[in-house]
Amino acid sequence: MKMNVKKGDKVVVISGKSKGVEGEILRSIPSEGKVVVEGANIVKKAVRPNANNQQGGIISQEAPIDVSNVMLICPSCGKPTRVGHDVDDSGKKVRVCKKCGAKF
Repeated sequence: MKMNVKKGDKVVVISGKSKGVEGEILRSIPSEGKVVVEGANIVKKAVRPNANNQQGGIISQEAPIDVSNVMLICPSCGKPTRVGHDVDDSGKKVRVCKKCGAKF
């Protein structure tokens, strides 16, 4: 699966129960075409007691969301945008903002 976003990118969720939430990508799962976004798609999970969590109980955590449901926020213009690709002077492939044309 081709993904135009990677870990550390700032994105906005464009559909689903977390629509409108902005956050950073915490984890990318290219084989499934999913990403984990900070503060989006929060689910409750029952956890058994273990060495890290002595008491156990119910915790809230972010669940993976499909990469098609997020849109990259351009670092220079600050708007959600589609991503293009270009080759810079050194022959390296870079991402390009479709709105302002900035390379990142």
